[in-house]
Amino acid sequence: VQLQASGGGLVQAGGSLRLSCAASGRTFSRITMAWFRQAAGKEREFVAGFSWGGSRYAGSVKGRFTISRDNAANTVYLQMDSLKPEDTAVYYCAAGLATADSRSNYYTSSVYDYWGQGTQVTVSS
Repeated sequence: VQLQASGGGLVQAGGSLRLSCAASGRTFSRITMAWFRQAAGKEREFVAGFSWGGSRYAGSVKGRFTISRDNAANTVYLQMDSLKPEDTAVYYCAAGLATADSRSNYYTSSVYDYWGQGTQVTVSS
C-alpha cells in the first residue's frame, strides 16, 4: 500500500484544515486507516481512526476533528476545525489490514504496516 498525504499548511487558531490521504496498491475496503501526529520533541500519538462501530478520536481532538473515508476514491480524510496551537505537528496517515487486532487496537501504531510521508500542520496563535 502506498499512501500520499496532503492538505497541511499554516492556519490561525480557530481555523480549519482538511487533510487527505490517498491509498493505492491494495483493495481499499480491506484496509483500515488512521491519522497520527508528531509534534517537535514529542512521541507520535494517535489522532483518529476506525474501530468496531465507527470512528474513534483522541480526547484532545474529539469534537473538533472528523475522520471519514471514501472507498470509491480510496481516500481517507481528516477534517480539523477549531484548531489550536497545540495541534501543530506533522500529521501521518497510516494503513493496515482490517483485522480484529487492528480494529481493537486502532490507537496503537504497531497495527499499521504502511505510513504516509507526513504533512505539516502549523497553527499560529
